[in-house]
Amino acid sequence: DEQQRSVKAESEKIGKEEAETQIIADDAQKDLDEALPALASAEEALNALNKKDLSEIKAYAKPPPLVELVMEAVMVLRKKPATWDEAKKDLGNASFLSELISYDKDSNLNDAMIAKVSKWTNKPEFDPDLVGKQSGAAKSLCMWVRAMVVYGRVSKNVAPKKAKLKQAMETLSKKRAQLKAAQDELQAVTDKMLSLKHKYDESVGLKERLVSESAELEAKLDRAQRLVGGLGGERSRWDSSATDLEAKTTQLVGDCAISAAFLSYGGAFNTEYRVDLLSATWLPTLKKLEVPASESYSFADFLADPSDVRTWNIQGLPTDGFSTENGVMVTRGRRWPLCVDPQFQANKWIRNMEKDHNLGVYKLSQSDFVRNVEACVQYGRPVLLENVGETIDSILEPLLTKSIYKSGGSNCVNIGDSVVEYHDDFKLYLTTKLPSPHYAPEVSTKVVLVNFTITPVGLQDQLLGITVEVERNDLEQERQRLVIQNAGFKKQLAEIEDKILKMLSEAGGDILEDEELINTLSASKVTSNEIGVALEAAEKTEATINDTRMRYTPYPERGSLLFFCIADLRNIEPMYQYSLDW
Repeated sequence: DEQQRSVKAESEKIGKEEAETQIIADDAQKDLDEALPALASAEEALNALNKKDLSEIKAYAKPPPLVELVMEAVMVLRKKPATWDEAKKDLGNASFLSELISYDKDSNLNDAMIAKVSKWTNKPEFDPDLVGKQSGAAKSLCMWVRAMVVYGRVSKNVAPKKAKLKQAMETLSKKRAQLKAAQDELQAVTDKMLSLKHKYDESVGLKERLVSESAELEAKLDRAQRLVGGLGGERSRWDSSATDLEAKTTQLVGDCAISAAFLSYGGAFNTEYRVDLLSATWLPTLKKLEVPASESYSFADFLADPSDVRTWNIQGLPTDGFSTENGVMVTRGRRWPLCVDPQFQANKWIRNMEKDHNLGVYKLSQSDFVRNVEACVQYGRPVLLENVGETIDSILEPLLTKSIYKSGGSNCVNIGDSVVEYHDDFKLYLTTKLPSPHYAPEVSTKVVLVNFTITPVGLQDQLLGITVEVERNDLEQERQRLVIQNAGFKKQLAEIEDKILKMLSEAGGDILEDEELINTLSASKVTSNEIGVALEAAEKTEATINDTRMRYTPYPERGSLLFFCIADLRNIEPMYQYSLDW
C-alpha cells in the first residue's frame, strides 16, 4: 500500500509537470502559428509551380526589375551571389523547387541572414501583387521569400521558449522513465498479489464446493433414508396390487364384455335375474368361447371405486349389492338413466348426490318444465324429472339421444322449436314410481332402465337402521359417523397413493434431488400411517357396533317380510294396492 501511494503521488507530480510543459509548448506554438499561414501559402504557391513556369523566368535575357529583385532575394536565402546570372543558372537546377520547399528554415534563418535579406523585402515594390503583374512564377517566389523572413523573425522569439521546452521535455522524460520503472515494479507486486489472491479464492472456492457437496450428499442420504422409509411400508401392498393387476389384465377382455352387457341390458331386472344372467349365461358362454374372464366377477367391483360407493351410501343409496349395481349404472352409463323407483330410493339418493350442483327437480306435468330444462341444459345444471309415465314427451328426444351438433363454435341441441347451447356439465335423471312399467323398445334404446324396486335385504338394512336409531340412537349415530369417517379415510388413502405414484412417474433425473417429492412422500407416509391406525380402530368399533345392531335383526326381518307380503297382494287381486313412501 505504501509503494502504491508513493507511485500515485509521483504520478500526480509528473502529471502537473506535463501540464506546465504543455503550457510552454502551447505558448511556442502560438508564436509559430503567426508565421505558419504565410508559410503554408508560400509552400502552396511553390507546389503550384512547374518547370514551364521556371523556364518562363529563365527565358528573360533582361528580366523585369521586380522579377530580378525577387530572384536576388532568393539567391541571398540560398547563400549564393545575388545576381541575375547566378539566378538564371540556379533556375536550370532540376531540384530547385524541391530545395526551396525543403529549405532548412531553423538552421539558415539566423539574425544575419534576416538582416541581409531584409534589404530586399523592406522595399515597397517587393510586394507579391506588384510582382505578380510582371510574372506569376516570380509572385510565388516573392511570397516564399516574405514567408521565410516572417518565419525567421518569429523563430527568433520562439527559440528561447523551444530551449526551455526541450529542457522541460528532457526532465519530464527522465521522470517518466523513473515513474515507468516504479509502475512496473508496482505492477509486478500487484500481479503477484493477484496471483496469490486468485489461488486463495480457488482454495476457498474448492473448500466451499466441498462443504456444499458434503451437505448435499448428507441431504441426499437423509432423503434416501426418508424415501426408503416412506415407500418401505407400501411395498407389500403394492406388490400385492401389482400381482392382482397382472391377473386382471389377462381377464380384462371378458370382464369388459360382461360389464358392457350388464350395463346395457341388466338394469331392468331384479337381483335373481341378474345373478342368473351372469352365472348361467354370460360367464359360461365366455368360458365356452375361451375368452378369459374373472371367475368371481362382480359388476359393482369392476366399475365402481370403493370410495365412490361409500360416498353414495352416505348420500342415501342402500348398502346392499343390488343397490350398488344400480348406482354404477346410473353414474357410469353413456345413456341417461330412467329409474323404476316405486319406493323413491333413487329419487332420494339423486337429490342428495346432486344437491351441491343446484339440481333442478321437475315433473313432465308442469307447464314450464321445458323452459326450466332449457335453462339447465344451457348452464350445466343437473335435472331430475320425477313421476315419468310409460311414455316420454317427444320434446325430450334430442336430449335422450344426445343429438348434439356444432353451431357457431358451440355445442347445441334442439328442444322443441328452440336451439339451446349445450353445456358439458349437464346431466339428466328420470324416475318413475310405477312398480312394473311397460316401456316400448324404442324408449329402452334411448335410456338406461334401472330397477330400483326395493329388495328384501335392502329393506332389512334400512329398517334395522331405523330400529337402532329409535332404540339405541347413540349407536346409530356412531355407526353413521364411522361410515362417513371410513369413507373419507379410504378416499384419502387412495388419493395419497395416486399422488405418490404420479410424483414418482413425473420425477426426472435424480429423484433424491427433488426435495419437494421427498417431503411429500414423508408427509404422505405419516398421514397414511395415521389413517391406517384410525381405520383399524374404526373398523373394530364398527364391528362391535354391528354386533350390537344385529341383536335387533328379527324386527327388520319381520318388517321386510310384512312389506313384501302386502306388496305381493296385488298379484292375487289387483284391488289390493299398497304404497309405502320412503
